[in-house]
Amino acid sequence: MIIVTGATGRLGRQVVEELLEHVPARPGRDFTGPATLDHAFEGADQLLLVSAAIRPAGRRARAAVDAAVRAGASRVLYTSHQAASPDSEFSPARQHAATEKYLAEQNIPYTALRHGFYTSTFEHYVPAALKTGQFRLPADGPVSWTAHADLVAADVAALTKPGLFDGATPPLTAPDLLDFADVADILSSLTGRATKRVVVADEEWKAAVVAQGMPEAAAEFTLGMFRAARAGEFAVTDPALEDLLGRPAIPVRTVLEDLLRSR
Repeated sequence: MIIVTGATGRLGRQVVEELLEHVPARPGRDFTGPATLDHAFEGADQLLLVSAAIRPAGRRARAAVDAAVRAGASRVLYTSHQAASPDSEFSPARQHAATEKYLAEQNIPYTALRHGFYTSTFEHYVPAALKTGQFRLPADGPVSWTAHADLVAADVAALTKPGLFDGATPPLTAPDLLDFADVADILSSLTGRATKRVVVADEEWKAAVVAQGMPEAAAEFTLGMFRAARAGEFAVTDPALEDLLGRPAIPVRTVLEDLLRSR
């Protein structure tokens, strides 16, 4: 039996929907309730541990791994990140590295699915850019933006084809490296209206978004993404994802087209 945590979230929900084409479903409980883990994971063969934007995410992930071991699962798969590193400027990447290390220390086979940076990030910035004609953001750097749909397909393949990956995967990324200036150019060509990339100093940007209502911790969290991008942490591509899919990855232009159509 395959257990998927976070099955109501964006990634987990899509993984479950695609898995249903391969295996029958059994309702369960999410790993945000540590006291219920042993019951939730009872009978598990494989566990897909979907990383979550919750705190303390690392502690909850370790609790889920421990429960999977107690349940006798044959393998744990974890949705990690291409930039997983204890030295990353991006705090989730440090958390992913810690979880990968914990997995490696357990007596259980595991796969760390090192996802590319989600293109869904654009949803936080494109609406304002369409309204103002500007991406007013801190300095960034090239990112191998990768669509959820492609990563869902990769995760399902890893679950349904045992032995496909052992340990940490290569970076599961689309092949193109784009910064927000590139994204602005694509958006301009799609809308027929100029979208400018305006670089704002970190503290100026932080003060502005906090004044608009963003919690200071969230603003600092987001700045970590930009700091890591300009340090080159996300400027990594690998053919592994497209090789696995057997087709080209979904390009950023297509993601932006879909985002514009949904508005």
